This record gives sequence, structure tokens and C-alpha cells, in this order.
Amino acid sequence: MRKLIEYDHLSLDGRFSGDDWWAGQMKVAPNDNHFDYQLRLLEQAAGLVLGRATYENFAATWPTMTGDLADKLNSLPKHVASTTLTETTWNAEVLTGDAIDAVAQLKEAGDGTLVKYGNGPFSRALVEAGLLDELHLSISPFVAGSGESLLSGISTTLMNLTGVTEIGNGAVVLAYTPSR
Repeated sequence: MRKLIEYDHLSLDGRFSGDDWWAGQMKVAPNDNHFDYQLRLLEQAAGLVLGRATYENFAATWPTMTGDLADKLNSLPKHVASTTLTETTWNAEVLTGDAIDAVAQLKEAGDGTLVKYGNGPFSRALVEAGLLDELHLSISPFVAGSGESLLSGISTTLMNLTGVTEIGNGAVVLAYTPSR
């Protein structure tokens, strides 16, 4: 059975989007340790799981990039949750039927991991359905002050800290598993 791992970038106040978040994130530019961490996360990946917005942003950016991380991301199959996409590029397919059921089937379909990037309603639904096995949070050392909060609106979900990795520039990655 495959493991589903979500990877998110956050500010200290738990924000992951918005103009203030982007302004802060640009001042704490990712470094080689950041990319190495993601590359290690992707080593056993059988594919990526993405929501529509993340897919569209990544598909517009990653195919033009070079390097080990770009090569890995570009080569992996992508599974996209969307009710509006009719066509995909970048080695992607739209999950058919109910996206949560489709991810459950993907998890049953083999070994390795599925890595999910992005956050929003799809992430919340995966957590509440009990499909998320690990949550890796890259915390950057700034307060955004506004923007969307991680997993906003989700019911109480207890997590166990399984790892802390310093990745430079004052950033850390906290790894959690849901308490079950």
C-alpha cells in the first residue's frame, strides 16, 4: 500500500498564501537544503497528487526549470483532483469520479509514496477521510499577518511529531503523522 505525504510551505503564523505571504517567502529564499529535503521526499514517490490550482501553477512553472528536483518532479505521473479540467499536460491525468475515492484507490494500487503539494479543500477532505499518512510542514521564519491558514475549517485532528529538520535560512521542516 502506498503512503500519502503532503508537503506545505508556511509562515510562522501558519499562512500559505496571499500577497504578504509571498512577499515574506521571497525574502527567505529556498536554498539547496530545502531542495535536497524535497528530493529525498520524492525518492520513493510513485506519483504526485495535486489539486487543480496547484497543478496549473506547477505545470506552468516546473517544465521550464532544470536541476535534480525539477527532473524528478517533471518525470513523475501527476494525479489531479478537478471537476473542471478537461485536458492536462505535464504527464498528468484528472482523477475520475470522487477524488477522495480515487486517491484511496491510488494508495491501494502499489508501493512507494504519493506526494501531495498544495493546500485547500482537497487537503482538508483527504485529512478528514483518514487518507493522509504524513504531513511535512516547511516553516519559514516570518509572520505573514494575512492569507489563508493551513487546513482551515478542519475538525480537531491530533498529530504526532515524527521529525524536525533544519533546512537553513532559519527554516525548519516539521514532519507529523495523524494519531489513529
